[in-house]
Parts: sequence; C-alpha cells; structure tokens
Amino acid sequence: MAAAPPLTSLRQFDTCRLIPSRFAEREDSVLAPLADNDATLRDLFDLDNATNDRLRAESGLLPGIGMDELVFGLPYFRIVNAAYTYARPEGSRFNDAARGAWYCAFDADTALAEVSFHKTVEYQEIGRFDDSVTYQALLADFNAAFHDIRGARAFAGCLDPHSYIESQDLANALLEAGSMGIVYPSVRAANGTNLACFRPALVGNVRKAQVYRLTWAGSPTPSVDII
Repeated sequence: MAAAPPLTSLRQFDTCRLIPSRFAEREDSVLAPLADNDATLRDLFDLDNATNDRLRAESGLLPGIGMDELVFGLPYFRIVNAAYTYARPEGSRFNDAARGAWYCAFDADTALAEVSFHKTVEYQEIGRFDDSVTYQALLADFNAAFHDIRGARAFAGCLDPHSYIESQDLANALLEAGSMGIVYPSVRAANGTNLACFRPALVGNVRKAQVYRLTWAGSPTPSVDII
C-alpha cells in the first residue's frame, strides 16, 4: 500500500445510521414468538445458528471477524454486530464480502441521501418507482483516531461513484494494519461527511432517533416524511 491517509482525532456525537425499521423493532430474537417453551426455542436457535452470520460470529464461527471483536450486553448490540457480520456479497465502499463495517453520516440529511440513492438503484433495475420504506435512525458517538481522506487527492479513486475496487483495496490494507476506520466525503450528498468504522467497540452510545418514511411514487426522487 502507498502512504496511508492522515489520521484525524475524531470526536463526533450524534452520527446517523439508517436501517430498515423492521430490523430495529425488537432486540430479542425474531424466533422467540415461534417457540412454546425454552427447549423448542433452543432447538430453533441451533437451526438458526447454521445460517445466521451474526450468531455464527458471536459463537466464533465466522472467519471475517473474531468473537473477541464483537460487543455484548450493550443497548442494540445485536444491531451493531449485524453491521459487521452481514456484509453485502459485493461489499460496500470500504469493506468487502468477508466483513462489514458501521457506516454512518455526520448528519441525517447525508444519511438519507445515501439510503435514497442505493434504494433508487434497486428500483431502476426493475424499472419501477412505486414503494414506501421506513427507516429507523440510530445515533452513535465516536471518540477515536480515524484515517481521513477528506481533501486528499491521492485517494480520489476511493470516491469513484461507480466502483468500489480502489476503496475496498485501501480499506483491506488499513484494516490489516490496525486502522479504526475511515472518514470520507459523501459521494451522494454535497458537503456531507461519512464514517466507516471498522471496530464494533468504537460504536458508542447507540440510541434510536427519528423514523423516516421514504416514498417513491413514479419518480426516482422519493418524498421523505418523519413519522
């Protein structure tokens, strides 16, 4: 790897991450309502463990992230762990398919621009803009040193709006070297700033904020309502 990006001592409160509301509605397992007793629930857990990447990681069975890196007993710890254990098959900007990251924005407008863009791409693929999706905002605080590519021309390729190749290469090299994560300008929102945090333990004071409804009604640009 060429020279690493500079480090920034970041103290940022109220960062915003948006997740589909269905994943934030309950902290206990979605299997619980299916079981009449503890024995049946244990059997369901055993079955789920075989395919549930978060549960496998929390048992030390997922190669991309060690059980010692995950968090337990904190508010919304399952949601935090899921961010690292459910990577998209193609990865995201600063992670590949082996391991996820906690992506968040410095403000809600930037987070909305990010999720709106990616959801709109899905609808473009099927040629239909007719849907309504609710997202739960999760706030988190950070106080650590992160690599920072804001204004760094040498890493402009990591902000390619059409490719994650260079950004994933940088992220993998930094992760191997012990990086905490990357601060970077949003590709989807002018003047927005994002953070990709590589370490679950740094995602602090997670709590719920607003719920947003994004509605596509024939146009690629959704309406946004707070509900």
